[in-house]
Amino acid sequence: MTTYFVDRTESLGALAGVATALATGRSGVLVVEGESGMGKSTLLAEFARRSLAGRQPGCRVVLVRATPGIGTRRPYGPVMDALHQLRPPAPPGPSRRARWGRAAGRSALAAAPDVLSAAVPGLGMLFAAGREFAEAAVTTGSIPGDSLAPMQTTVTQQVIDALLEQARAAEPLLLVIDDVQLCDVTTLELLHLLLPRLADEPLSLVLGLGPSTAANAEALEQLLRMWRGTHHHLLAEHVLPPLPDWAVRELVETRWYGHDVPVDFADRLATATAGRPLFVEQCLKLWQPTDGADVPMPRDLPAAVEDRIQRLDERSRELLVIGATMGEFFFSRAVAETAGLPHSQVQDLLNRIEREHGLIHERHPADVPRWAVHLHTDWYDFEHRVLQYGIRGRQSHGARLGRHARIADALLGLRDSSSEPLPRELRVLVADQLYEAGPSQAARSADAHHALARSVAVDDLSFTQAEQHCRTAIESARLLPEGSAERDRRLLESVELLLSLTEVRWRGGTTGARAPGPTGPRTPAPGGIDALAAEAERAAHRLGDPLLIARATLQRGKTLMAVRGLRPSLDKLEEAVRRAQACEGPGCAATLFVAMVEYGRQLPKRNLAAGLRVLLDAEELYASDPGLGEAGNPVLQHARNLNEMQIGVNLFDSGRLGEARHRLVRCTERLRAEPFGAELPIALNYLAQLHLATGSDAEAEEALREALTFEEQRGGSSGWHAYNNALLAVRAAHDPARRSEALDRIRAAWQETEETCLANLVPIVRNLYADLLLQLDEDPRLAHHLADHTLTETRESGMVRSEIAAYGLRSRIRLAAGHTDLATGDARQALALLAEHGDMPALRTEEVLHDAARALLASGAHDEAEVQLSRARREVLRKAGSIEDDDLRTRFLTAVPLNRVLLGEVATPGPEGSGR
Repeated sequence: MTTYFVDRTESLGALAGVATALATGRSGVLVVEGESGMGKSTLLAEFARRSLAGRQPGCRVVLVRATPGIGTRRPYGPVMDALHQLRPPAPPGPSRRARWGRAAGRSALAAAPDVLSAAVPGLGMLFAAGREFAEAAVTTGSIPGDSLAPMQTTVTQQVIDALLEQARAAEPLLLVIDDVQLCDVTTLELLHLLLPRLADEPLSLVLGLGPSTAANAEALEQLLRMWRGTHHHLLAEHVLPPLPDWAVRELVETRWYGHDVPVDFADRLATATAGRPLFVEQCLKLWQPTDGADVPMPRDLPAAVEDRIQRLDERSRELLVIGATMGEFFFSRAVAETAGLPHSQVQDLLNRIEREHGLIHERHPADVPRWAVHLHTDWYDFEHRVLQYGIRGRQSHGARLGRHARIADALLGLRDSSSEPLPRELRVLVADQLYEAGPSQAARSADAHHALARSVAVDDLSFTQAEQHCRTAIESARLLPEGSAERDRRLLESVELLLSLTEVRWRGGTTGARAPGPTGPRTPAPGGIDALAAEAERAAHRLGDPLLIARATLQRGKTLMAVRGLRPSLDKLEEAVRRAQACEGPGCAATLFVAMVEYGRQLPKRNLAAGLRVLLDAEELYASDPGLGEAGNPVLQHARNLNEMQIGVNLFDSGRLGEARHRLVRCTERLRAEPFGAELPIALNYLAQLHLATGSDAEAEEALREALTFEEQRGGSSGWHAYNNALLAVRAAHDPARRSEALDRIRAAWQETEETCLANLVPIVRNLYADLLLQLDEDPRLAHHLADHTLTETRESGMVRSEIAAYGLRSRIRLAAGHTDLATGDARQALALLAEHGDMPALRTEEVLHDAARALLASGAHDEAEVQLSRARREVLRKAGSIEDDDLRTRFLTAVPLNRVLLGEVATPGPEGSGR
């Protein structure tokens, strides 16, 4: 931290350029990058100061900073700070202003939803519904992963809307976020979703980027790489250069004006420090005029820091070591308690250290965050993190662990009374100190981080933050004695919550995906998600609780699906159902219902009829057990929604089109009325499939567009958004005038599918991509490659439906290329699998039979081909017979191209399927 501001003309010019462009209607993002000690924070603070002084007209400048230590666990932290500075758009009305004030005065970690509810009318109901859902989810240990991501993305979009509302309320807004590498993952996601919207808004960003080893910093670098490619027209980058020699001389002259400074001091200082501002400042603080011409130059920055520390007396060094152990900032009361000294004495000593030696500075009361105002303590910051690191290192490993434990207890004592809840930020600090204290505090650390995970999930709907705390809780639990009940219980509950929180992003056996991981060296088990689930399952068996065993078995079945495919997953899911059926007591019926729904959703991929029976049994259980239907549990409601729509689509796959339509229409209408509507895009997808299969193309397109709009407004990538976009591409391909749109949509759908990688949907969208390329005669080699890839993947995963479809696709591709024998071989493979497994979900049996017949005809097997065509005709007539509505039945028989080809002039059958 430099005392005087010199040079930086070029850097200030870059910042001023962003502000000037914004004032003239051109938004953008400037990343200001500086190595440690290069003066980045000082530069941004000086720019903000000059702007407030009126030297940057035409826009408002708001400077915020990610807080060291708690910044990476503070949902939307910098943006919430900015909203607090900006206040609601005037005039908000007395009641709204009062609600804003009350919410902003709470802990910043817990206040985000309430601040937004006060700032954005109508948002409170949405948060209330989300909190109810999250509360039920963390209590039952069965958070549906496909519903959590939409909730958090909805909240993120609302934060963006609130920020944009502030930007539009007055002069254009330039938001400066310093130390963005310390931001929480929700803020990084917010920035990513905000960037595409900047072009048309009176808002620009300046992001101060410093060095960091945190995983969040790696995630930010990934975002920057994406932005450089996708949003290069909005993004500019500026790297802070070292101070030139003349600026170092000016610093020396300013600092020691009126004193006899050795003539070559400035030149030697510039050479020794290479113009790094922090190094220059540390050396300037080492030399005093009484030193005369004796100007020893430290060999590097750590040596300069060490020289300054050596000038302190022993007691002062001890206080600073305690403070540095706590972090980049510390509290005088916590230091006093840890040192065993009176608070007033420590306050006087710290004040003297600041006056005589620098190194630390007391934060002005007006700058203390609201959550810390009532802690009755002085807040001190180190001049720079390099100083804090250097001082923290002046202790043995064992001494550091002991100090962390004592600091945690001291922080707990800062509240006014034991009955008063700790601010969330303080709970984070306590939990981190317990984690750093090592094995002796492992149980307390695991409990503290698990409690924080539940709290941020429920209170803030911040599931990525909850994930970070879960990971730390797991790591702490593993430090406890192996095989002990206290270890197993803590491990099981945190693994269960972590896997539920990350389920929507499972891919390739790891919990990594679009969202960044935790800060620091906190990692899950080396084997990935299935290893975590297996570890939790073993812990549950050691504990011997039947309900916990059933829940752990269910979770294991879901991870096996993501890692090893359908076959092992079905065995484990069936086991989960059996264990839940044998379980008695509170929570067992709910676990059984959720397990049956999950098993019933996956089983149709191997046996459609058996899967449908399980789903109908689950529906009967829900209706017969009042405790399930009357509990108002959002998790059970979610499972019920999934069960109903899965029954609908499986009835469709079974050819019972009338029943399927009735169920899917009813389910979709109910979901439209729900606050989050998390399952709505899935229900609309199933309904659109049915519309397409019955020739109701206009209705299908309407449903798909509704689903796409719903998810695009919510923001973020989604496997179901990709699937719906792929289906709309298929619809567009029917119209020659929409060929270009069809290709654009299917390519975008495939790219999004690869990003989200939902195991169930990848082969389906890949097959749709290959089918559309074949249909439009566009890149047959790519179509062949995609079909090959699906066959390789499905043989391992057990996704038979996609394997059958891929054999049919490759048969058509090879037939079009003149490879009749190969095409016939693929057709026979598809027929053999269909004969073994029967009707399959997301697979039209009559289409498989028709495509096989074409290959057989080309190879000269006319009688065999006619057999398959006859089967296909009977299948179409059977499905037609299930449709009670006369108009819909006629449309099914006459508007679906394949049905027209198969039936020719066949008369319309009645509801019982009669008539040719």
